[in-house]
Amino acid sequence: MSKLKCIIVEDEPLAAKVLSDYISQVPFLELNGTFKDAILATDFLRENSVDLIFLDIHLPKLKGMAFLKTLIDPPAVIITTAYHQYAVEGFELNVTDYLLKPFEFERFLVAVNKVKAAQTEKQRSNESEIKDHLFLNVQKKKVKILFAEIVYIESQREYIKIVTTKREYISKMSTHEIESLLPSNLFKRIHRSFIVSVSKIESYTAEAVELNGVSIPIGRGYRDVIENL
Repeated sequence: MSKLKCIIVEDEPLAAKVLSDYISQVPFLELNGTFKDAILATDFLRENSVDLIFLDIHLPKLKGMAFLKTLIDPPAVIITTAYHQYAVEGFELNVTDYLLKPFEFERFLVAVNKVKAAQTEKQRSNESEIKDHLFLNVQKKKVKILFAEIVYIESQREYIKIVTTKREYISKMSTHEIESLLPSNLFKRIHRSFIVSVSKIESYTAEAVELNGVSIPIGRGYRDVIENL
């Protein structure tokens, strides 16, 4: 699992220690530095890239919000402060979360999980932009299947049937396995036994979607997936 590189910009030693302790408890976080003012943090960022900044607002020399405005391509930012009145300005600057001191570990975890989820989605999106196909085992051969040609995938016990615009393929794997290989922005599971290509959906109701003239049922627990497309 790739770790999120983070730094702390905080002038209160106790607050910085609390953050450092919290970070050490999260497996996907890696602390790369703690800085007592934004000038020192700026010097570090000139030579190093990070994924996340824990940023206090009331800092010496340069205030947190002013520092944030100087960053041309800022990483994810979680504000940590005792002052609630800066929340609106923080979110206008696209910060991920705003933690009011003192905050418990559970609240801290909610904030960093938001950052992790956004990074994961960005990585999957980038991968899908680059990769346009996958190779599947079909009758002892590795067959190239383009994402753009897949209409839907149907579970058939320990096998799956991949229906494309050209032909059908049978491969020995589960729907969970194939789902992990597909770009989440292009394909959605709408039933325990069906994954569909979003671009191939022609129409839908609360009970079914239609793709290339074929009606696929929507599972009761998956109806919000279609509504959220």
